[in-house]
Amino acid sequence: MEELQFSFIVPVFNRPVEVEQLLESLSRVRSASSFEVVIIEDGSSETCEQVCSRFRESVNISYFYKKNTGPGDSRNYGMQNAQGNYFIILDSDCLVPVHYLEVVKEQLRLHYVDCYGGPDAANDRFSDLQKAINYSMTSILTTGGIRGGSEALGKFQPRSFNMGLSKKAFEATGGFSTIHPGEDPDLSIRLWDLGFETALFKQAYVFHERRISWRLFFKQVKKFGTVRVILNKWHPHTSKLTYWFPTVFLFYFLIALLFTLTGQLFLIGTVLFYLALVGFDSTLKNGVKIGMMSILAVVIQFSGYGLGFINGYLQINFLKREERIAFPSLFFTK
Repeated sequence: MEELQFSFIVPVFNRPVEVEQLLESLSRVRSASSFEVVIIEDGSSETCEQVCSRFRESVNISYFYKKNTGPGDSRNYGMQNAQGNYFIILDSDCLVPVHYLEVVKEQLRLHYVDCYGGPDAANDRFSDLQKAINYSMTSILTTGGIRGGSEALGKFQPRSFNMGLSKKAFEATGGFSTIHPGEDPDLSIRLWDLGFETALFKQAYVFHERRISWRLFFKQVKKFGTVRVILNKWHPHTSKLTYWFPTVFLFYFLIALLFTLTGQLFLIGTVLFYLALVGFDSTLKNGVKIGMMSILAVVIQFSGYGLGFINGYLQINFLKREERIAFPSLFFTK
């Protein structure tokens, strides 16, 4: 295996403050060799060029400005222009621990793969809302831990907020597609189809500081639900019954509420028991306030995802509409 040279690939759209915090964390990353940070400005009106200039003495930065074509295509642009042969893809709202690159190098030395993903963690400085949403997105009780480092997953689908990809794998696949969100699981599936291996590097976590509100969180997870239907159409061999769970939860919850009107409390009792379990688990990990907020986060997550999934299913599988016509906002144009 040739010597690995790492390039961090970071697309950004109107987020100079985030980029400054990310570069500050990258300036402290321990590494026995140099690494490159490639910033791709995706048509921003509020650029981070001056921020990058302030860090050039402590971080090897390559800065590119291009028209707005979405995060997937911007990552591809960055990888095409990067100097390294192994790319580490991050979102601009991430902070990187000092040990991150050491962990990645050791994991690749022990078990080389052409694509890896790392978990999503919450930093102590994050707001209570961010911590509650982080719990909802990463807990084994909610998502099975797909973002939080669960190892009981079978094939792991890396997510592009914290993802490694070899130059060989990038060239073989052509990189990310223009759908967003969903470009990262789509790439993982295409990698598998070509015989590449993916893996979870559990200790290669980043702190993912989502700039989000309850409304934006609902909008985000609703898109996730819709995109999953599209991915099931593109890659039918990867479709799973578990993708229906949030939709089933939503309808079960609504039916349980109706049954309470007739005095039958068993169904709503099972829902409340599950939500109480979520709140108890989050309270043990994060404190009472965040534990209670985590219950709301889970209800929003399942409701949004479930609505997006059933809407996508009706539009694509029942009405047979073409996905780019049914959901144009989910696709960028190059």
